[in-house]
Amino acid sequence: MPLKQIQNETPWYEKGLKFKCTQCGKCCTGEPGYVWLDQDDIERLCSHFGLERDVFLNRYAKKIGRRYSLLEDHNNYDCVLLKDNQCSAYNARPKQCKKFPWWESYITSQKAWDSAKEFCEGIDHPEGKHYTQEEIDELKEED
Repeated sequence: MPLKQIQNETPWYEKGLKFKCTQCGKCCTGEPGYVWLDQDDIERLCSHFGLERDVFLNRYAKKIGRRYSLLEDHNNYDCVLLKDNQCSAYNARPKQCKKFPWWESYITSQKAWDSAKEFCEGIDHPEGKHYTQEEIDELKEED
């Protein structure tokens, strides 16, 4: 295999990346978007809040087509779970939130990673965990 082709297969983050969630809440506000909930997320959040499914969905989610997404504040787009700049359900948060910042949109390039770093103080945090290329690849592929 030619050297050029091998280089193209190596991701820019081949030496790994550092990340530490500081629970600052900045990833939970700022722009409108969707935090999709699957059945496991809904069950985990219902248990966390001690609510029946219908009560939880009416209070915290909206139905979009066949799927559910967490509600947002209409004034500033804060996630409905954000209280005092922290997630009120951090240990039960949806998979999509747990996967942050390993979203494809943030790890496609160094430029995208650096852009995400502008609002997320945990990206490249000096006390952050060093994630290997293999760990990152696994995290970005998780459902």
